[in-house]
Amino acid sequence: MLFRLRRQPLVLALSLLLLPCLVERPVWAQEAPTVAPVTDKQNYDIAAGPLAEGLAGFAAQSGWIVSANAAMTKGHHTQGVRGAYTRQQALERLLAGSGLGWRRVDERSVVLTAAAAPAVLEPVTVTASRSQAQLGKTPQKVTVITREQIEEQMAMTSDQSLVLSSLIPSYAPSRQKLTNYGETFRGRKPLFLIDGVPQSNPLRDSSRESYTIDLAMVDRIEVIHGASAEHGLGATGGIINFVTRRPQGDDVRQHFATNISAPTDFESDGVSYMGSYRVEGIAGNWDYLAGVTYHSRGLFHDAKGNPVGIDRSQGDIMDSQGHDVMVKIGYWFDDNQNLQFTANRFFLESNHDYMTVDGNRSIGRPTTSVKGDPGGKPPRNEVLTTSLNYHHRDFLGNDVQAQVYTQRFRARYGGGVFSVFQDPDIDPGNNLYDQSQNEADKIGGKFTLNRDGLFDGRVKLTAGFDVIQDETSQIMVLTHREWVPETRFRNIAPFLQGLWRVNDRLSAQAGVRYEYAELDVDDFTTLASYGGARVPGGKPSYDETLYNAGLTYQITDGWQLFASYAEGFGLPDVGRVLREIDDPDTDIEKFLDLRPIITENREIGLRFHQHPVDFEVSYYQSDSDLGQRLEQNPDGFTKVRREKTEIDGLEASVGWQVLEKHRLGASYAKVRGRYDSNEDGHVDTKLDGRNVAPDRLTLRWQANWTGKLRSQIQGTHYFSRHFDEPEKRFEGYNLVDLSVIYQLPKGQLSGGVENLFNEDYFTYYSQSGTTTDTQYFKGRGRVVTVGYSLNF
Repeated sequence: MLFRLRRQPLVLALSLLLLPCLVERPVWAQEAPTVAPVTDKQNYDIAAGPLAEGLAGFAAQSGWIVSANAAMTKGHHTQGVRGAYTRQQALERLLAGSGLGWRRVDERSVVLTAAAAPAVLEPVTVTASRSQAQLGKTPQKVTVITREQIEEQMAMTSDQSLVLSSLIPSYAPSRQKLTNYGETFRGRKPLFLIDGVPQSNPLRDSSRESYTIDLAMVDRIEVIHGASAEHGLGATGGIINFVTRRPQGDDVRQHFATNISAPTDFESDGVSYMGSYRVEGIAGNWDYLAGVTYHSRGLFHDAKGNPVGIDRSQGDIMDSQGHDVMVKIGYWFDDNQNLQFTANRFFLESNHDYMTVDGNRSIGRPTTSVKGDPGGKPPRNEVLTTSLNYHHRDFLGNDVQAQVYTQRFRARYGGGVFSVFQDPDIDPGNNLYDQSQNEADKIGGKFTLNRDGLFDGRVKLTAGFDVIQDETSQIMVLTHREWVPETRFRNIAPFLQGLWRVNDRLSAQAGVRYEYAELDVDDFTTLASYGGARVPGGKPSYDETLYNAGLTYQITDGWQLFASYAEGFGLPDVGRVLREIDDPDTDIEKFLDLRPIITENREIGLRFHQHPVDFEVSYYQSDSDLGQRLEQNPDGFTKVRREKTEIDGLEASVGWQVLEKHRLGASYAKVRGRYDSNEDGHVDTKLDGRNVAPDRLTLRWQANWTGKLRSQIQGTHYFSRHFDEPEKRFEGYNLVDLSVIYQLPKGQLSGGVENLFNEDYFTYYSQSGTTTDTQYFKGRGRVVTVGYSLNF
């Protein structure tokens, strides 16, 4: 239902600010709401600003009557509240740092009181952490990207990888293509999750894991930096968990949004548009949510107005259409336990209207596109993810979570007359056109039990196990050949984690996880370009015990020191390894290149959080005795090299709340990587741009000009970098983006500009990750986006 204020919030706020002596006790009131559901949670959207305005907004959205002496609220400001909270949680967040408390008068009324100490924010629980770790109290760097931050980025761009690279300092720059191949995190592969369900494919790296859900369906993004074995499956660089939206409120709520974007030269083929709709609600013990989005993307243009080249091998997000459909249904048995089913289907397919025109690196001519039929079938990504989750918050004193999930993954790539596809038995003239498709099917489960409060509240234990089965193959679409044989992967991994609060300032944690993995490879014949070798299959198995440990020490109320050691477990790109075998006598069960990648991650850092400043810096090392390095051949396809690798880096971020309504932020990331090129046990050669990101500095200014208008401007400088291969020299560039969001009487208007100053540049990957003329792409020029959304 829509709440109606008895008094307008703006009038009340002005009364408090301008005439405090005339009003003894202002009252924020709202007509009686319907009875809240058992969860007692609803969605709040209260902007930062004067506390009086915030309290008026709280009354409008919560249904509570809030009374206060005018002198109490005078001069106080609030950081606002956005998200789903109980009324109590929302009010405490609204009052945080004000020195005010509150007490209940009756079921619908509260009165503000002078608190003995400032209210404390409820800790943010990171669901990607199996032990329900709290943000700011972990021994490794953890970031939570809020819905507000996602919306600010989406006001400027629809490129999901660009959103990640803008908000995660050690994430490589977006390639602006239908791939996250080469988009590393701390120099290694991240594990992508949707509500804890793995999107990454353990057997054949599709490099499409970041394109399995539309960000319109995402409430927040949880990021664990550095190697982690909490979920297994190759989180050697870290974990990126997309947490989907949840039903809010106690009535039916609907949301509609649309936007349109175009390059500033307003080429008609460059226009893109998006539409989305969502309905959600709570009915008794049931809650539900259903949403759909649709994207139509035009051709991208560089800063000079020229068409950007289509990536004919990996696929492209430009000149494409796509949609995402998500359904959630939940049932609450009581206050402590609920069951929830989620299904999400993501689909993106090229319009297939353009052909690639190769560039020329020697003269600086970029790869471009021209109208025409590229042949074959259009590249696309089609992913269906489902999960059933049970959560009991007080089962004999334990917090218990269980999840079963499935995923159906189909990734079709672009085609061409590539040498690796040639077969004289099919086309003696070596003009065979073909393309490939990855097919993977997963089924798995997770069980987690948390028990806190042991030994006088000082010890917390977490135990559980994961199981997964994955079946993967890669086929040739047009000739129906088998490029990667059907391979099955089975994995079971029990774990135990402990947290010991040594005293009020020092906490220690440690854990162990046992990984047992088994591959089952069918007999297969490699493509003719690899010699057509007939390779007998096999069932190699691996087991590893992984350890982690960490410390946090609260130096003062604001300063915290943290340090950690963690091991990550993952498989190499099994599909690439198998398809490149050219020796029919290869014994799959003893093949060294199929051995797991064990990554050791060490990190030490310092945090500071005390209004109005927050700061965090960390230094990390990530080493693997038998790592994985990707190397490109002249055709543009990649080989896997198993070599010793060592990576280290620095991450730093600082935020400063200026003048209550303005926030300045800065982040810096530096990463270095080397590998052992001659197998002498010592690293001696720099990892290239395919494997590590450039050093970068990002500056950001966020402003809440009024209760209705907010803006953000961000600028990123990518520092130049030289590699051992002179042809992969990277010349840095600067990108500046702007977004503005205005709250209308009905709905919200947004505007954004990507690449505000129309920087003319070649992308990082095009300069430092490849040397082919077919992938010498420029980045997108200036683009303007205008959007509108409405909640009703």
